[in-house]
Amino acid sequence: MTRRAVIRGTGRYLPERIVENAWFEDKIDTSDEWIRARTGIERRHFAAEGEATSHMAIKAAQNALDRAGIAADTIDAIIVATSTPDLTFPSVATMVQSGLGMTRGFAFDVQAVCAGFVFALANADGMIRSGQAERILVIGAETFSKLMDWEDRGTCVLFGDGAGAVVLEAAEGERGVLATDLNSDGSYRDILYVDGGVATTGTSGKLRMQGNVLFRHAVEKLAETAHRAIDKAGLTTADVDWLVPHQANARIIAATAQRMHLPMEKVVLTVADHGNTSAASIPLALSVADEAGSFREGDIVLTEAIGGGLSWGAVVLRW
Repeated sequence: MTRRAVIRGTGRYLPERIVENAWFEDKIDTSDEWIRARTGIERRHFAAEGEATSHMAIKAAQNALDRAGIAADTIDAIIVATSTPDLTFPSVATMVQSGLGMTRGFAFDVQAVCAGFVFALANADGMIRSGQAERILVIGAETFSKLMDWEDRGTCVLFGDGAGAVVLEAAEGERGVLATDLNSDGSYRDILYVDGGVATTGTSGKLRMQGNVLFRHAVEKLAETAHRAIDKAGLTTADVDWLVPHQANARIIAATAQRMHLPMEKVVLTVADHGNTSAASIPLALSVADEAGSFREGDIVLTEAIGGGLSWGAVVLRW
């Protein structure tokens, strides 16, 4: 039998503050209609003053543990995917470890922007397959509202804050992560980046994006990485029961699904209510669909994401 990383529980946390599209109308040249038509976003959540990425990650993690019926002190490792850590160091993951009352195991962050959760999930899968860990918490958490240029109408309407988490456990059998595919190409770094950093400006900077260029790369690269992951799993797109994509833009999601010949009825969509929550978007969507009872045991679930770097990848798993 093959040792695999199986999802035992999902969880999420969204800040209490909900920001509708209309909130932007008296601040920049935009409208609810414009935002909906171009992105599919209707609202997003913004973290409260003093509410940091670690705070949201802890709540999402505890929610996932509760739903899995697993105690925090039985977790061997925590991996947090984030581009918006509380501090330059230590990692958000160690803050989550402390917040959950854990004094054992290890914890670290992964930074691959919007593809971060896919990269973190692939890392966790490798550790479980190798026997380095039995149970791992994988979390995506972001406070992207802190990186926004509120005068840039092309970016500030897109992003939201939140956190999602999954509990992975080693198990023998057919369920669990079947295949992963990870990619990056640093020559495209100017398409999506933040114009600040410790070693350059000494500030966190603001998000900059070439939206039209990124759109074209996203559709092409997401379809390609998804197909590669499916091939590695020995499956075809006809075997996919659910696509859980990075929730960046409804048009990108629809175009990617079309390239893969997947009907939208098989796609989990949360972008309308969450906006783009970067590394948090896939685990948030997984949690929403899981709680709604959408996934059945044995379903083939495909996740894919692309983010700054550019970095992109996909994971295929059997629920």
